[in-house]
Amino acid sequence: MPPRPRTRRKKIKQKYPQHRPTLSAAFRDSTVLETGFLVGLVLVAAIVLWTYQYIVDSGQVSPSSPEAAPQLVRKSAHLRGSLPKNDNNNQQTLSSGGEGGGGGYEYFSNMAQDLAALSPTEALKKLEQSDPFGTRKFDSKLLEHETTLGRVLTIDEIKQQLFSCPRNEERITLPDARVEQKALDFREGKKGTFLFFQHLRKAGGTNFCSLATKNLPKRAQPHYYCMPDMAWSGNKNAGYLHSWSNEEIITRMKTSGFRIAGNEWENFDVTRHFDLPAVFATSFRKPLDRALSQFRFECIEDRGCRIKDVHKWWETRNDLWNVYTKTFADPPVGARKYFRGDEFAKERRDFMAKAIGTLSKFHIVLSMEWLAYGGPQVRSILGFDDVSALTTRVRPHIGQAKRDDGQDKNNLGSASIAKASWVPKEYLDAEQYKKMSEDLVLDEILTDVARRMFLERLV
Repeated sequence: MPPRPRTRRKKIKQKYPQHRPTLSAAFRDSTVLETGFLVGLVLVAAIVLWTYQYIVDSGQVSPSSPEAAPQLVRKSAHLRGSLPKNDNNNQQTLSSGGEGGGGGYEYFSNMAQDLAALSPTEALKKLEQSDPFGTRKFDSKLLEHETTLGRVLTIDEIKQQLFSCPRNEERITLPDARVEQKALDFREGKKGTFLFFQHLRKAGGTNFCSLATKNLPKRAQPHYYCMPDMAWSGNKNAGYLHSWSNEEIITRMKTSGFRIAGNEWENFDVTRHFDLPAVFATSFRKPLDRALSQFRFECIEDRGCRIKDVHKWWETRNDLWNVYTKTFADPPVGARKYFRGDEFAKERRDFMAKAIGTLSKFHIVLSMEWLAYGGPQVRSILGFDDVSALTTRVRPHIGQAKRDDGQDKNNLGSASIAKASWVPKEYLDAEQYKKMSEDLVLDEILTDVARRMFLERLV
């Protein structure tokens, strides 16, 4: 069979052949672009993270701002030395110092200022419910323990059961603003040095004066309740050291040989009193308890006051409203108008910041309710050996109205103070209790600050 003739296969022409090289090139270009983009994105992210870390490490971003990484998370603990949780029970970050940082002063000061900026009602509610300074629950637990045991607790018992020693970054007393050299000069008896006592009326001041009387030579003691200006003024005024210049105080103290000066009736002058060659001390008391004690002392017991109705008395004594804050902030005359109102929140913040700053420089800040626990600080800072006055009830002008309440000797610590005092919630009607509490709201905040200072230095 003859072979079949070979036929030429017809070449089929590809449709749109020019598209293949174009698509291949586009694919190659796209891959390169995407790869380059991803590499660039990684590099940019790395640079941003490195820059952020550098800024945080150098302290240019506040750790309290949302952008900053948390440096210290507060842990909830049963011991009151630890920082409390916030209202939402969320963990919070301290605004100063990480682990091993410089202390918690800025954090606590800012918190106190925030409270001062609130309305009195809201601020009091937060103090009562949140106990942001860790002092209120401690106070009630201490009272409970003292009453049950029938004695004052030991420092170790307080540490183990009520208030553990806070870490440095949780301490309002750090960084320490006190000048230790001044305390050392006083302890060594350097000529011209003295104890400047800011006497808050009816807050344990007479106890403190009695303490000085037991430890200083008689010639070093002013004749009238530790206030040397009684003699300087020709027996006209006592406890008005704001009215005397530093030069006059220094010269007169050195000439007289007195080693304690009480300032009871005027503010502490924050602009110059710290320049005196002195060690500084003061004593606080719960604001409403202090106010009632003054009413009882002056009016009910007839010491220059004839008003027997606490409602009328309080209306005439607006000079006592937030008296602690005014004493340590030393604001201009007329500051009372700033105590309420959202429009004056900044002024209240400033008052609080200044008052806390002043207190932080005081070598000793006591709490009248806890005087029985003040011995260690008094011994170490002032060098006083006899601290029995801290547990002995001392009242000025006792002969004018003697009280027979069985509390002349403080054997129960804060429990003894409670037994000898009027209870505001029992003595005042609900409306008056609310009014007086709100009129003293800044002092409530400052007292919690002062008490935390005392506790931190105690443990």
